Amino acid sequence: MKLTKIILYEEPTVQEIQISKISSFISDMFSIEVEHRKNFLSHADERIFENISNTRILDLKNQFKKYFPTEEDIQIEKENRDTSNEKEIALYDGFEMQKTFAEFIPVDEKTDNILHVVFTNKTTCTFDQDDYRYHARALIASNPAIISTTGMIEAPAKPKQYYLDLMTCFSESEVKEINEKYKGQFLKQHDSRLHKIAEGYLIQGIMYYETGEAFCKDRECRLFNAHWQKDLFYCQIEKRSFCKEHAKILDELNN
Repeated sequence: MKLTKIILYEEPTVQEIQISKISSFISDMFSIEVEHRKNFLSHADERIFENISNTRILDLKNQFKKYFPTEEDIQIEKENRDTSNEKEIALYDGFEMQKTFAEFIPVDEKTDNILHVVFTNKTTCTFDQDDYRYHARALIASNPAIISTTGMIEAPAKPKQYYLDLMTCFSESEVKEINEKYKGQFLKQHDSRLHKIAEGYLIQGIMYYETGEAFCKDRECRLFNAHWQKDLFYCQIEKRSFCKEHAKILDELNN
């Protein structure tokens, strides 16, 4: 294993997961030093908040073009304001945000043996060349890696019938009824299950850094790339295990 240390950062608005417990979990799994640093942007200067605002997505159906933020946009970033409950949630290009975060990492910690992981509630997205549009992502893998709690909620699809039911809704009360009907079948803000799922995405980020591959095609494996919420629950909460191939890789990494 080329890693000797993993540093986990969080934004103060990320309250759904317990980073300190995740630190202990990862330290035990990989027998590696894990450091938890609160508030990734606590010592940031004006420039980084503007750069984060620059990564906002203007058009879902076109590749990234630099966004020129307003003073209010920059202030939202400075305050780490939680916009998850607002009608228009800001979307960010995950790779552009990754470049911005990389600039903020201390020079003496930009080494191959240290993996930096930032937990955020910002909605990180990547542009898909298959259908030419942006999609929400829970994990932006590399170094630094970004794990989005909002991405966990928005990226894997909800039950198909849920979307069909919503198409027949004409009032807020009907939407509430449908959400109640499917309660528990998909993640919501402040969901207690986010903690366990965050562990899985962190493991995927570590595996990507070590092997170049983050995901597995086996639904029984915790590295499975779940496109549906039901599959996410199955591999990250019900099974919580690894296929034979990835169990062997994990064992080799630890030895």
